[in-house]
Amino acid sequence: MSYGDTTILHGIDLDIHRGEIFALLGPNGAGKTTTVEILEGFRQCSAGEVRVLGADPARGDDAWRGRIGLVLQYWRDHRRWQVAELLTHFATYYPNPRDPAELLALVGLTKQAGRQVEHLSGGQRRRLDVALAIVGRPELLFLDEPTTGFDPEARRDFHDLIERLARDEGVTILLTTHDLVEAERLADRIAMLVNGRIGVQGTPTELSRRAAAQAEVRWTAADGTARTERTADPSRLVWELHQHTGGPIADLEVRRPTLEDTYLHMVHREAKRGADGAEAGAGAPEGEERAA
Repeated sequence: MSYGDTTILHGIDLDIHRGEIFALLGPNGAGKTTTVEILEGFRQCSAGEVRVLGADPARGDDAWRGRIGLVLQYWRDHRRWQVAELLTHFATYYPNPRDPAELLALVGLTKQAGRQVEHLSGGQRRRLDVALAIVGRPELLFLDEPTTGFDPEARRDFHDLIERLARDEGVTILLTTHDLVEAERLADRIAMLVNGRIGVQGTPTELSRRAAAQAEVRWTAADGTARTERTADPSRLVWELHQHTGGPIADLEVRRPTLEDTYLHMVHREAKRGADGAEAGAGAPEGEERAA
């Protein structure tokens, strides 16, 4: 995707499988919003091929749009509508909608059915956003920063809802988030977008294994000294400690690389690679610079 002489996306290549939760991560300006807007049909890519539910989203008709649901990061329309009234109204747009009362129960808003939207809490409003997005029984759900501003309890309830949609109903979910704990909990697979390129993608476990970040082993030595050592092979280190002490290891703790460790490593690596590439490619052919 290019805007004039500025290339935003450089050959994004990914597949999202039916029924999985796929998280797209990346720093601000990495191209996440552009990528998602192309997949949603709001923008047309400069080159390449895009297929969402078997169709080019830039040419999707009403029937195609009825198969997707959108939960935008910011949306504050309809604030004077009552919750149940708004949901019932939205249901009329679809040929086979969910029952509004059952949907309110699913998202935990039955008690708020008669309340105006503007009087909902942030967590309740986000649940309503999801209800509006899934009332038409979409096959694919886009979630853009869905839990921004949530308290821990509201975030947990929202995660439970998203997992039920994917696991019990087979809804495919594309999630963009800056909350790495959220991505690690929810996502089946993750792609990290840096400088308009996918630096790495895979399951959270696979990403941790591929990262150069090392595990951290902590324990208390025989003299009472707290010890910490970083290693790429924590199992071997623990075995060696056990052989050395001949018994239990006091206060043993193994902290493996988290998704945050992996993310920061990838961002720094890709940022450095981009800087080196820009310097080395100052005289590169235009076709290579403008690949989309």
